[in-house]
Amino acid sequence: MNRQDEGDKRDRKQYTLNLALATIAGQVGFVTLIVIAIALIGGLALDNSLNTKPMFTVLFMIASVPVTVILMFRIVRAATSRIKPSEKTESIMEDKNRE
Repeated sequence: MNRQDEGDKRDRKQYTLNLALATIAGQVGFVTLIVIAIALIGGLALDNSLNTKPMFTVLFMIASVPVTVILMFRIVRAATSRIKPSEKTESIMEDKNRE
């Protein structure tokens, strides 16, 4: 295998990793948007039906922050567990285990 093939293979791996990270960021952003929208719409609906103008909206928006953080953590953890380490990383880990 010549150097150009090795470089192309490395570039392809980097491209795949970048694409995976962009996908994860997109998923996190979409979930964040959905959680905030549900909290806002639910809070406005409850405030409207119970005539308690800002109470439920503010409460739901504040409660959506930890929900969003937990969901972000789960999405990122699940996605990173599916990303396989490269061969170089595996050999480095094996060397560390031998010492």
